[in-house]
Amino acid sequence: MQITDYQQAFILHFGEMGSRWGINRTVGQIYALLYVSPDPLNADDITQALSISRSNTSMGLKELQAWQLVQMQHFAGDRRDYYTAPEDVWQIFQTLLVERRKREVEPTLSMIRTALMQPQSDDTNQYAERRMTEMLELIELTTGWLDDIQQLEQSTVIKLMKLGGGVQKLLSSTQKFRPQKKTG
Repeated sequence: MQITDYQQAFILHFGEMGSRWGINRTVGQIYALLYVSPDPLNADDITQALSISRSNTSMGLKELQAWQLVQMQHFAGDRRDYYTAPEDVWQIFQTLLVERRKREVEPTLSMIRTALMQPQSDDTNQYAERRMTEMLELIELTTGWLDDIQQLEQSTVIKLMKLGGGVQKLLSSTQKFRPQKKTG
């Protein structure tokens, strides 16, 4: 497979960004190649296109499969495995949210909940307990919000995202129409 300069720029950048996101640079490049490739690729195609070792290709594909970010398929008369990235960017985004939550957020929540079950008596630990409680509340609020967002139709999520800062205006305007409590 021949990579164009246009594709190469994307692939190299994605590899750099991947290392910042906590994944191996090669894994990021493999994913980017599959993402911009119009056809399914086998491991030999990927190895050649990226000029990487076959073992790096295999390990990268296994990691991408573990993240559920590539799909494997077979063709009649060909014993090789072929790989593609999902077409739907929203599906990719959802998968990343679910996987990052499972790998990063859930263990953190578990650790904090376990720690908070142990009563603290000295001032230093009481301070730490208050801080961890604040963090737990924020993470639970955020994950609850994400759960709610994931239940919405894609078109609704897009509209919500396009509102951006307009959400504040919308919320402010709805507060104007609330009945005021009578005092005295």
